[in-house]
Amino acid sequence: MRWFTKLPPVLTFELSRFEFNQSLGQPEKIHTKLEFPQTVYMDRYLYGSKELIQMKREEMKRLKEKMVILQQKLESYMKYGSGPARFPLPDMLQYVLEFIATKPAVVVSSAQGSQTTLLQSQAKPHVLDVLSQPNGILERKDARTEDGAFFLANSSPQQKPSALLQPSGSPAEMSERPAPHVVSEEELNLVRTCLQRWRNEIEQDVQDLKESIARIDLSIEQMYCDPLLQRVPYRLHAVLVHEGQANAGHYWAFIYNQPRKSWLKYNDISVTESSWEELERDSFGGSKNASAYCLMYISDKVSHFVADEDDCSEAGQFQKEVEALPPELRHYIQEDNWRLEQEAEEWEEEQSCKIPQMEPSPASESQDLSSESGPDQSSVCEQSARSLSSEHAMIAKEQTAKAIANTADAYEKNGVEAALCEAFHEEYSRLYLLAKETPTPQNDARLQHVLIYFLQNNAPQQVVERTLLEQFADKNLSYDERSISIMKVARAKLREIGPDDVDMEEYKRWHEDYSLFRKVSVYLLTGLELYQNRKYQESLTYLVYAYQSNTKLLMKGTNRGVNESLIALYRRKCLLKLNEVAASLFVSCEEARVAEGISILNELIIPCMHLMNNFEISKEDLDAIEVMRNRWCSYLGREDMDAKLQMKLGELLPRLLDCSTEVIVLKEPPKIRPNSPYDLCSRFAAVMESIHGASTVTVK
Repeated sequence: MRWFTKLPPVLTFELSRFEFNQSLGQPEKIHTKLEFPQTVYMDRYLYGSKELIQMKREEMKRLKEKMVILQQKLESYMKYGSGPARFPLPDMLQYVLEFIATKPAVVVSSAQGSQTTLLQSQAKPHVLDVLSQPNGILERKDARTEDGAFFLANSSPQQKPSALLQPSGSPAEMSERPAPHVVSEEELNLVRTCLQRWRNEIEQDVQDLKESIARIDLSIEQMYCDPLLQRVPYRLHAVLVHEGQANAGHYWAFIYNQPRKSWLKYNDISVTESSWEELERDSFGGSKNASAYCLMYISDKVSHFVADEDDCSEAGQFQKEVEALPPELRHYIQEDNWRLEQEAEEWEEEQSCKIPQMEPSPASESQDLSSESGPDQSSVCEQSARSLSSEHAMIAKEQTAKAIANTADAYEKNGVEAALCEAFHEEYSRLYLLAKETPTPQNDARLQHVLIYFLQNNAPQQVVERTLLEQFADKNLSYDERSISIMKVARAKLREIGPDDVDMEEYKRWHEDYSLFRKVSVYLLTGLELYQNRKYQESLTYLVYAYQSNTKLLMKGTNRGVNESLIALYRRKCLLKLNEVAASLFVSCEEARVAEGISILNELIIPCMHLMNNFEISKEDLDAIEVMRNRWCSYLGREDMDAKLQMKLGELLPRLLDCSTEVIVLKEPPKIRPNSPYDLCSRFAAVMESIHGASTVTVK
């Protein structure tokens, strides 16, 4: 027997789903159902668990042998008899009980009533004789013969001997089920008592056998559920699926996404969110032509590493590893990464300016070079403003590309200048109308485009026009010759705008405000989603930061930020829920749970309460803080708490009650960025719909 001494980070299981049919001379696919778990434990195959596994296998062998004996014994009850046809013994006894309890046929013919009575009265005494005497059968036969002769001798000429075999009544007067001819009360009571007792005994035996088999089956099933054999888990990470037959078909894959905590289905160019139920339907086989042919499990350590890696900010996924390096090496890596980013930006700039099958003129190249190297371009403020406006242009690139696509006629007839002018005015009109629409709780048009935010907040016209012009100058619009031509003209017009035409400091502030607004929206939505999923610790951090950043925006205008009361409501709800969790952990008196409760209190609840007191606190927030403080104060002097726990409570209460003696720092949550304005708008609509219970909202 072979044992593993070391396991790889990834386990790949190839499932044999094909076989060669000798009679047909061709391969066939095997559609048999095969279930597989989400987690497998490899301890039972490791050399370190050899002795324990051998003991388990011996026990397994013993249980299976006992199971076979019990099943054979149960089968002897459930398939009883000596002939080819066998039936459950309890059912057979029940059938006999029903037979003896069935009433015999009642003959109601008036012409033969006296004769039938006479025959029955003469037949009664012979029943006990048949049961008590060894030769009762012969005597019964003789008696029946004599009775028949007497009946024939005294019958009328019209009555025929066949009347003994034919019932005198109609078919409706006959019993529909077989029944004994004659049964006395004594016989009935005796047989019924015995049969019922035997049937109860046998049913009890059958029930005991079934329970014993169930217990053994459960023991076999849980044989390897020992905690000592669940220390090396491997999580299912990917499932490769084939649909079709051996000679043709279609492939796709399910891959588990750690940050989203959900399954994703990769089907050609389509990537959609899936579920374990869908994976089961497509992968287990047995019901249709689709089934898994390859399973990939990854070590639990690897899965946690991937999750931690994905939780990091976009500034660097390996920040922890970089920080652990010596200062000289860390500085070298940072500089090298910066140089790589610069090279990538320069290369993208070069590629975006290349027109297929067209060469730029030397004059235009020299003009671009001179403009890019001018003193205005080196301004730190202008570079920062351009960075933000470029980011906002990239967010809206799909809408800008659509506006350019609608200018095909103008471009062909009147040239690139006319096409840019038409696209500029059409897009401005569209965004202006959207900005004038009445907002609803489930739809915030400001998330769709930066200019809607500017127009609703009365931004200067120069800021609006330059921002829209930069949308058409975005390097990410280099789809075709028309897009590149319009982009070049837009860039040329941007270079014509001097420092006296637009205040770049003001321009930068407007774009900073919109970036902060989107950040607040993302933090709010993330916090609400986490709250609905009862992840109160993560939710509170996002909601607190959303509230603080939103307050800065609202100081500049009511339309600069999001609904403050909504953030405050769910921040308050989340804080109360989290306080209940922390209090329950604290009073459990278990050391680990007490430490966890104190950690939640110190790292989240107390900082949040102090931050709430720094702003103009509402009556609802003040009442919530009092409820939380009273909850902890009620634990003072409780008899079921030991002195050590009371001492810890005494250390916590001063910080909980006094908000003015320390500097509070709350850890910033992980950054999250939506891929497009449509993603953010649809997410906003879905979250608000679930909160307000409104109907479905269509994102324009």
